[in-house]
Amino acid sequence: MPERVKAAIIGSGNIGTDLMIKMVKYPKSLELVAVAGIDAASEGLAMARARGVATTHEGIDGLRAMAGYPDIGIVFDATSAYAHRVHDEKLRQDGKQVVDLTPAALGPFMVPSVNMQAHLDQPNVNMVTCGGQATIPIVAAVSRVATVHYAEIVASVASRSAGPGTRANIDEFTRTTANAIEKVGGAALGKAIIILNPAEPPMIMRDTVITLSEGADEETIRESVARMVEAVQRYVPGYRLKQQVQFERFGDNDPLTIPGRGRFTGIKTSVFLEVEGAGDYLPSYSGNLDIMTAAAKATGELLAGRVLARKVAA
Repeated sequence: MPERVKAAIIGSGNIGTDLMIKMVKYPKSLELVAVAGIDAASEGLAMARARGVATTHEGIDGLRAMAGYPDIGIVFDATSAYAHRVHDEKLRQDGKQVVDLTPAALGPFMVPSVNMQAHLDQPNVNMVTCGGQATIPIVAAVSRVATVHYAEIVASVASRSAGPGTRANIDEFTRTTANAIEKVGGAALGKAIIILNPAEPPMIMRDTVITLSEGADEETIRESVARMVEAVQRYVPGYRLKQQVQFERFGDNDPLTIPGRGRFTGIKTSVFLEVEGAGDYLPSYSGNLDIMTAAAKATGELLAGRVLARKVAA
């Protein structure tokens, strides 16, 4: 069997458990050896043990006390923004590379289809948010062919798929996503909105991305968006356009006004997305959680690939 980098997950809730199953079910360059939680009776820890993965219900301190901890190279944090700040300090001391699935944003943002090679040497990389993973690729697709003056995203997710961690992080979600729309997506100004939809039966994650840009025509933008959708689908098969990309032109005689930035003339692009989960642990309507775990796994594999390449070179 090819050499793999040992990894651990902190957090045995919905996100941590789905990530655990993905890593066990589809192993590549990572070997999951431990899952840490804080609830001895959690389903996630029980499922990890059933799959031969070592567990602890004593959180990060329990993880650090495990016999195999020194051999772990990459740690995924699927807890909360507040808890991650404590975890990151300890993990950095221990020389672990961290993939942060919370909105804490202590490290640089990572969106695999957009900047997959940019931060592989960083001690901590942040997976932005579910809405960010779904929509920032589209903003980036427009900004790589045009100048994007403004980008706004609306992420609509099933209320059932938003657990306590998601609900506790709503404020961080909007700030972190808006920041990443600018830093990773390339928009001069970004805005993010999340909607928890209580519809029954639960709705599949839907995302709307609106950009105001200039410097490229409709066909160029449409082709760039299509290529980006294909790139995301390599690690999130349920990611797709809900309908054709929509365009609207604004000229000198009918300009838009961007708050705080003045008049805008150019192209308004509207992209409507749907994200269906793979159903590894969570229901298929939980695409918002599935895209986070799939993107985190893809990022971890990139980090592991860098580690293994260095070993070969040495």
